[in-house]
Amino acid sequence: MSFDGIVTRATASEIKKTLQSGKITKIYQPDKTDLLFTIRSGGKNQKLLLSANPSFSRVQLTAKSYDNPAVPPMFCMLLRKHMEGAVIESIEQIDLERIIHIKVKNRDEIGDIAYKTLIIEIMGRHSNIILVEDKNGTIIDCIKHIPPSLNRYRTLLPGQKYLSPPPQEKHSPLTESAEGFIQKIRWNEGKIDRQIVQLYSGISPQIAREITFRAGLATKETLSEAFTAMMEEFRNNRYAPQMSVSDGKEYFSVTALSHLKGERKDFDTAGELLDRFYYGKSERDRVKQQAADLEKMLHNEHDKIAKKIKKLNASLSDTEKADRFKVLGELLTSHLYLVKKGQKKIEVTNFYEEDQPKLEIPLDPLKGPSENAQAYFKKYTKLKNSVAYIEEQLEKAKEDLLYFESLIQQMESASVRDVAGIREELEEQGYVRRRKQQKAKKNEKPVLETYQSTDGITILVGKNNKQNDYLTFKASRQNETWLHTKDIPGSHVVIKSEEVSETALIEAAGLAAYFSKARHSGSVPVDYTLIRHVKKPSGAKPGFVIYDQQQTLYVTPDEDQLLKLKK
Repeated sequence: MSFDGIVTRATASEIKKTLQSGKITKIYQPDKTDLLFTIRSGGKNQKLLLSANPSFSRVQLTAKSYDNPAVPPMFCMLLRKHMEGAVIESIEQIDLERIIHIKVKNRDEIGDIAYKTLIIEIMGRHSNIILVEDKNGTIIDCIKHIPPSLNRYRTLLPGQKYLSPPPQEKHSPLTESAEGFIQKIRWNEGKIDRQIVQLYSGISPQIAREITFRAGLATKETLSEAFTAMMEEFRNNRYAPQMSVSDGKEYFSVTALSHLKGERKDFDTAGELLDRFYYGKSERDRVKQQAADLEKMLHNEHDKIAKKIKKLNASLSDTEKADRFKVLGELLTSHLYLVKKGQKKIEVTNFYEEDQPKLEIPLDPLKGPSENAQAYFKKYTKLKNSVAYIEEQLEKAKEDLLYFESLIQQMESASVRDVAGIREELEEQGYVRRRKQQKAKKNEKPVLETYQSTDGITILVGKNNKQNDYLTFKASRQNETWLHTKDIPGSHVVIKSEEVSETALIEAAGLAAYFSKARHSGSVPVDYTLIRHVKKPSGAKPGFVIYDQQQTLYVTPDEDQLLKLKK
């Protein structure tokens, strides 16, 4: 896990410097494992994200916005009661563990000063966020309840005494000397990086590998020097937030990971690094949890249509035999005088071919000569008549396949809010059963993704078909520029200006390429034209349009560029 004790220390140092003595003004709970605090500090509103997500648990300052449920969960309501208006007294990491205590001061119901501590334990699937009453050490509540049946060592339930996680009995690397390091390592056993992880708290395998890599030719002296030099940086809170992309995988750290080969990106703060690294990951996880049934349905429907197209193409190939049956019928008619009832086949002269070869025609022995000929003519007529129907069905199936490909593509970058729009659309189309609606949403407008070009022009993006239709036909003016990937499922993008700079055009095209099926491709073709040249055919499915007078740009999708443009 990249979020080790060292990253926790860097984050704790950062939020302490930024939020100490700040006032908690708002608390939200975007989903069942995450909390978002707005804290007024240093004359600014800062956002603090606390996550107990099993895969993406973390603590960080964030610049991102999160969708919040219309009705706040119970734990959020409880935190608002106890912590809104409170002043942050202290923010401390416990030893070098992935545990942070945020102590706050507030007034209770009768106006007396009360101290409470919000404890964030970052432990993978065992992560938790716990509010504790300082005066007696009891748990007020926690984001995940852990009864004795799940953990005999400690119970995490309201009213129980808070007990810290069991100590790991490891040494602190920040106070270790070069001599102490040399003495503790079992040099003859090898696997030094594993030994470092086992001996010292807060150090992940990733950091241990970096230490051994920096040591170069590994000796007692070079390893101890690399170890103490890195710990000196951490002890003095000198960090270098960095993300590395190596062999298609992303890694993050608060020190340079020189042992990883690949692209590196530096960040000014740990919060910026974590915003970038976790961009879309936790949202994608939420979507998978809440829309697994929808994704399965979309893929099943897509596969079903693909099989139907295959069968229709096979049937269309069969219709090519129609002329063959016509020829057989005509040849048989010309040679009726040779046919006798009860025959299973007859050999005739095929005068349709230049050299007039002999041709054997299968017969039904139960039918007379004329009936056999008529049977071939009926097969010919049936196949000919079926061509138009098969072609019509094939065209419709291809449109349906394209439709579901677009929905699958939309799910890949959808937020929970976007998924709600996709589900609603499928309900209206009759593909999924309509859920019970809590409230009527007749006049609710789709919320569009907003970006801003580097020269200040607003760019809007539709993330599902409802948003696409709304953006193109209701939220845009006739002379604004519309973009879409050429012959590739993707989002509608509109530049909200009648005067478009080359910069805005290229950046908008990059957004269109990113929010498309070609997201991971290079040199993606993107068409652009004016809104007035975009039409929706009568009876077309949601999101489907036709357009003309377009020009085409070729761009490569860039996630970093997208993040810079996001408003």
